[in-house]
Amino acid sequence: MDPESPSNIPHSRDSLDLIAREVRTCQLCPLSRTRTHAVPGEGNPKADLMLIGEGPGYNEDKQGRPFVGAAGSFLNELLKSAGLKREDVYITNVVKCRPPQNRDPLPNEIQACNGYLQRQMKLIDPAVVATLGRHSMGVFIPGERIMRVHGQPREVNGRTVVPLLHPAAALHQPALKAAELEDFSRLPAIMKEATSVPTPEPEAAPPPAPATEVEEPERPQGKLEQLRMFE
Repeated sequence: MDPESPSNIPHSRDSLDLIAREVRTCQLCPLSRTRTHAVPGEGNPKADLMLIGEGPGYNEDKQGRPFVGAAGSFLNELLKSAGLKREDVYITNVVKCRPPQNRDPLPNEIQACNGYLQRQMKLIDPAVVATLGRHSMGVFIPGERIMRVHGQPREVNGRTVVPLLHPAAALHQPALKAAELEDFSRLPAIMKEATSVPTPEPEAAPPPAPATEVEEPERPQGKLEQLRMFE
């Protein structure tokens, strides 16, 4: 189905609640036929940090909430290690319905949901977007390899984007857990830099005005000089 369907276009009075209602009844792609519950996202509507995963899993599909399974528990740990809480951030996915058997989301499914994601980002306006997993990263930084760039912030369309490993990957590959913890530990500093107001540079002092030459007053003529005028 066309991702530019009216249900995926911003309304004049757009809101996160409105997007959530639309997502729960969305029929824009075949994932709608196999889901139990769509998962719009949840969290602080004014969050400075927005976490974007790939797609709901089994537990998320049953509960209609993002990151509530084992990967969600680990995500809570990661946030805590960075001095953050779930209620501080906003969490969603690039696709709002579970792909069957937890397979990777397909490009047409990501495209179908992209309008919802862009509307959420516009309303929340986070200073930092942290993508979780390579498919989420690909929406913002296409063509990159996550193992090469994870943890490295980039400016994308005027917003700071930090590609991170998916928490589930670190659970399945313990060797990645240390890298994930280190990447999350950098988030507070990245957020601080992204939200800081730049100090304006002092205006340069205007150059001094060029000195004007003062005419030397005419010397009064002495008597001898006055007499010579008549010679």
